Amino acid sequence: MREESIAEKTGGGCFKRFQVPIDGYTLPERFTFPFYYEPHPLCLLAVEALQTHLKEQREWKHDFGFDAYVDAPNVGKMFGVLLVRNQAGEVGYLTAFSGKLAGVNLHKGFVPPVVDILEMDSFYRKGEKEIMAINEQVWALEKLPDYLACKSMLSAEEQQAAEEIAAKKAEVKAAKQARKTKRLEGQETLDADAFELLEKQLNHESSQMHFGQKDLNRSWKQRLETRRAELAAFESEINKLKKARKQRSYDLQQEIFDQYQFLNIEGETKSLMDIFVETPLQVPPSGAGECALPKMLQYAFKHDMQPLAMAEFWWGQSPNSEIRKHGFFYPSCKGKCEPILTHMLDGMTLDESPIKYLSTKEKEIDVIYEDEVMAVIHKPADLLSVPGRNSSDSVSERMTERFPNMTGPVMVHRLDRATSGLMLIAKTKDAHKALQEQFLTHTIKKRYLSVLKGIVEKDEGTIDLPLRVDLEDRPRQLVCYTHGKPAQTKWKVLDRKDGLTRIYFYPITGRTHQLRVHAAHPLGLNVPMVGDDLYGQRADRLYLHAETIEFLHPVTKEKMSFQRDAEF
Repeated sequence: MREESIAEKTGGGCFKRFQVPIDGYTLPERFTFPFYYEPHPLCLLAVEALQTHLKEQREWKHDFGFDAYVDAPNVGKMFGVLLVRNQAGEVGYLTAFSGKLAGVNLHKGFVPPVVDILEMDSFYRKGEKEIMAINEQVWALEKLPDYLACKSMLSAEEQQAAEEIAAKKAEVKAAKQARKTKRLEGQETLDADAFELLEKQLNHESSQMHFGQKDLNRSWKQRLETRRAELAAFESEINKLKKARKQRSYDLQQEIFDQYQFLNIEGETKSLMDIFVETPLQVPPSGAGECALPKMLQYAFKHDMQPLAMAEFWWGQSPNSEIRKHGFFYPSCKGKCEPILTHMLDGMTLDESPIKYLSTKEKEIDVIYEDEVMAVIHKPADLLSVPGRNSSDSVSERMTERFPNMTGPVMVHRLDRATSGLMLIAKTKDAHKALQEQFLTHTIKKRYLSVLKGIVEKDEGTIDLPLRVDLEDRPRQLVCYTHGKPAQTKWKVLDRKDGLTRIYFYPITGRTHQLRVHAAHPLGLNVPMVGDDLYGQRADRLYLHAETIEFLHPVTKEKMSFQRDAEF
């Protein structure tokens, strides 16, 4: 049996040792919960070394968009570090990037992809060549002079047919109107015999026009059918090739899915298809398995290294739609990574999810105003508006208990879990309908106070960025001009101090995470809120508070206004 080399025992060329002593660091007892975490100090040390390498290396060049805004879907890149212990007992780390970097998926020092589909002799390259060969056959047939002439002739004759049929239709309509005029005039000026003769002439003319129109339609139909049959003879072979291309593309995609086999610490393997078959998507989304953490875990398991902790950060310009800030840490995505990581982390002891076990029993809801049909309350931060997947404790549940005689839906609107502030509660069905109508017509006025982690240079303005949910990373929202819903926010700066901006937000619409996205997105204010763990950086809380609300009472129609100052 061949004796393992030192490189193999210590993790090959991707295992990196710390360049400073780490004896004073305490190793993590459990692996990082990848969907909500604070980076371990040793991960921060590894990240610092990786970021220095990204700044200083000259082996490859990737446009991260530092010099100027680049209108590209993704110039920045997600990088990751994985703290590991190798077979020799040394503690070091692995590094990876998501997807491709500088146009390729493999660079010296970074872990390789789970499957290198870009390898010159790979099945993917072969399949790609087969598809390209079919493409070339299709392009050759589509450029044949006889085929192009046939298409052109059919198009010209279809245009001529449409024009002649339209002209004939207009002629028939005008003749019909002329006959009607003659008939009315004849009734007034002709005797019975003469009018009868006129009626026969007009009916004969009508019949002639009718059959003439039918003959024209029939003639063009036969003529165009002949042309289309000629064209179909050409397109039959083209469509046959396109069908073969589609099938080969599908087969190649299945081959790719089958090649992706993911390990876990127990040595168990699962394919990408097996992982996603029981998810709502049922099939892997584009790019699944190419993110940094699955690549690092796969490498660690293959080289018998023990994963200890992880961290992933964004480097470069934010994408056009989602929010990624340079140098900020981010959790693994839900859509692509969660199903894969559920398998890969099986058998490992993880940190508990802070969200899943977040206690809210001590958080109190203050009732600021109450009458027979409604109430105004103050929701504390980190309390759900409605029951969630991991907790039923919410404003809805508590208000239902507090007002047991309610006759309609209790919730008129919602605030994000992390947001504090004023909310309206309905006690009757009619009150609920009347208050919701005011939200739908934008007649309710709300003002939010926030603190942003950075300086907003302008004093006031309006943000108009349409939003939709990120289907692959719920509950994050994306700016999307194609499928997004309209979202507008007015804002006004209160003051700027110590690198922070205190600001008022006046939402015109009420989309999910609207204020948070409009604050953080590069096309908005480009300054995230303090404590925004989705679009910025974590802090003691999200610094967003629904401070004032103004509306008409659902019964008396009296104007009502309430204010609750923020506790930050």
